[in-house]
Amino acid sequence: MHEKPGYWLIVASRDHVLAGKEKSFVQVSHGKPTPLEKMEDGDWIVYYSPKLKHNGSKACQRLTAIARIIGEDIFQVSMSENFKPFRKKAEFLENIHEIEVRPLIPELDFIKDKEHWGLAFRNGFRHISKKDFMLICQKMNND
Repeated sequence: MHEKPGYWLIVASRDHVLAGKEKSFVQVSHGKPTPLEKMEDGDWIVYYSPKLKHNGSKACQRLTAIARIIGEDIFQVSMSENFKPFRKKAEFLENIHEIEVRPLIPELDFIKDKEHWGLAFRNGFRHISKKDFMLICQKMNND
């Protein structure tokens, strides 16, 4: 159980974030259900995109979207014979702007090692504080 609402950071390539936004869903850690089980109705998500495309090498390093979980249901889709990811419905905020993550690093509490900041994004999914979430929202609304 976590504070309500909860605040989460998901790491995903920009193309995957945009696909989720287009179809109103969140997907975590290559479609694993376990992270989704931790998210509850009304929880907030911030997306960080290290790369532009999942199979590409071009860096993005931007905070790319903000979404809110809708409902408790986890559903599975069939993308191919070998890939059947789990997802949750979400509503993505409009009128926000993608922003570079680097200028925010000194202010974000979840990034403990400011020099090796990429480590904070390694596991692809993490809880963040309301303070960090609100800072990110403010910056994504103003830029």
